[in-house]
Amino acid sequence: MIIALAGNQNCGKTTLFNALTGSNQHVGNFPGVTVEQKSGEIRGVKNYSVVDLPGIYSIRPYSSEEIVSRDFILDGKPDGIINIVDATNIERNLYLTLQLLELHIPMVLALNMMDEVRSNGGTIDVKMMSEKLGIPVVPISAVKGEGVSELVNRIVSVTKDKVYPTIMDFCPVGAVHRCIHAVAHLIEDHAQRAGVSARFCATKLIEGDDSFAHRLELDQNELELLDHSVLEMEHDTGFDRNEALADMRYTFINGVVDASVVKCHESKGQHRSVMIDKVLTGKYTAFPVFIGVMFLTFWLTFNVIGSTLADWLSLGIDWLTKLVDSGLTAYGINPVVHSLIIDGIFSGVGSVLSFLPLIVTLFFFLSILEDTGYMARVAFIMDRLLRKIGLSGRSFVPMIIGFGCSVPAIMSTRTLASDSDRKMTILLTPYMSCSAKIPIYAVFSAAFFPKYQAFVMIGLYLFGIALAIIVALVMKTTAFRGSPVPFVMELPNYRLPSPKTVFLLLWQKAKDFLQRAFTIIFIATIIIWFLQTFDTKLNVVTDSADSLLAIIGHYISAVLKPIGFADWRVATALISGFIAKEAVVSTLSVLLNTSTAALGSALSGMFTPLSAISFLVFTLLYTPCVAAVATIKKELNSGIGTVGVVIMQCVIAWLAAFAVYQIGGLLT
Repeated sequence: MIIALAGNQNCGKTTLFNALTGSNQHVGNFPGVTVEQKSGEIRGVKNYSVVDLPGIYSIRPYSSEEIVSRDFILDGKPDGIINIVDATNIERNLYLTLQLLELHIPMVLALNMMDEVRSNGGTIDVKMMSEKLGIPVVPISAVKGEGVSELVNRIVSVTKDKVYPTIMDFCPVGAVHRCIHAVAHLIEDHAQRAGVSARFCATKLIEGDDSFAHRLELDQNELELLDHSVLEMEHDTGFDRNEALADMRYTFINGVVDASVVKCHESKGQHRSVMIDKVLTGKYTAFPVFIGVMFLTFWLTFNVIGSTLADWLSLGIDWLTKLVDSGLTAYGINPVVHSLIIDGIFSGVGSVLSFLPLIVTLFFFLSILEDTGYMARVAFIMDRLLRKIGLSGRSFVPMIIGFGCSVPAIMSTRTLASDSDRKMTILLTPYMSCSAKIPIYAVFSAAFFPKYQAFVMIGLYLFGIALAIIVALVMKTTAFRGSPVPFVMELPNYRLPSPKTVFLLLWQKAKDFLQRAFTIIFIATIIIWFLQTFDTKLNVVTDSADSLLAIIGHYISAVLKPIGFADWRVATALISGFIAKEAVVSTLSVLLNTSTAALGSALSGMFTPLSAISFLVFTLLYTPCVAAVATIKKELNSGIGTVGVVIMQCVIAWLAAFAVYQIGGLLT
């Protein structure tokens, strides 16, 4: 049995899903799209699994999440639906409920947050509401686990006995009633063949959802009869088609609420949230507070907690590398195999693996901000600015994460409702300079601009942001033209984060990072090691200048000459930077036979101050690391698209560096 868990955003759906499944969860993607799918076995019940659908307000396909939810319910044919609603905001939540009832699928309504309703002086007559809606209604508190076992028993009962909703007609006799029944009668045979409720199809067609006309294969005569019915309804009611159906649903909802709900007064949580929002979303205070929160998050991640954990992990990896190195030396293993294991696998994979604590720490803080309700405010205050470049406020969060690491930033674009916004944000995120590039900036700015290091660093970050805005404006008028998707954002009450939810998120992200990026990094590391170790006759080289990598570097250096650096060692360092950006510095140290501390003086023989600036601009903008590219491929679900992204990044990086070098040459 497959159970769909559906509900509005911020109604406690994830908490209920965790309570239903515990650790029996699986995370993947819905077929054909990159919207995340969470499913799991219901604890204590054999052969029952639940799928956590994206939070939606209506089964009207504006966003990719709403399309996923609708298509899963229609095409996935779940055996039952658990519709979770926020009992403290019941009128709006029941709007989705009425649409789900029209699907004519066994269903149970879960009234969540009943503990808050009671504590604030409200009550709900569950039996009366059940009679009015024609489905079982179960009061629960997902956070406290109250009523969850009864909810499981009810959904098992209605699915096994195939108990369907008894009420599907929500409108009194009148123009809307006549229109719905006329259209339902018109398409009844088509809906039966498609395996979808005729009532549901009728309301979708009346709302103007053309996908249902295609799904039902209506002919021209039937479409004309449909339009005639809709025009007659609009004439009689004075509303357009969508207003008429919304009025019908809310009239029914008001009747249900009046008969079964005693509304609670404003809760302490609501009052507290309103007072906090005067500061966090205030006209003059929102941005300073946001900057402070983000600064604290990144400082704790990359300077205190995350960096400390990463250092400890690096020490552990170094210790293990030395132990294995000593063991292989004592064993007398073949030198080539020894080099493959130590210089290839341990060196390459180990350097990337050290990012894991940073990613986990960053997601820890971001999940707390999300659970408390603050991230919804961030999207709200940034929406107006980002809309000018064709994005919504939600895109700002991945971009902020991109200053730490592109991998979790690209992964976090899954939260974006619009497929266009998601793809555009993925393309723009690499322009946000990740923390892995900081060693490059530090070495070059100290070597060539010792008095202006801070200005150089800030200038690079601002240059990346400015170029991202230019690219966004170009894409807005070319590849991503069209009307923006309506931006709907709920500002939930501030709440304490759930430790269990935070822990499960951290575990999923860590596992996801290791599973997806680790294999790609492993393969790429072996390829780089092979190119560094052998010449064209597959003999082991004693000097890296004779290696295959050096030959490739010579060819690439010809392309790099117009932007100021033609040395093959620079090209080789940029190639190794594809594995991890920190490898640019370490590769230059190896090729110049010097320590990282003395690298600055060695670089003065290869670069001038102008070519150093050009190099910094190129490293700021050229292709992200292999882990980020692998994540882009996974999120775009397109190998060709990913290659296009890499080529675009390199071309833009070359053009920007060329402009800097040539204009700088003219000025100096």
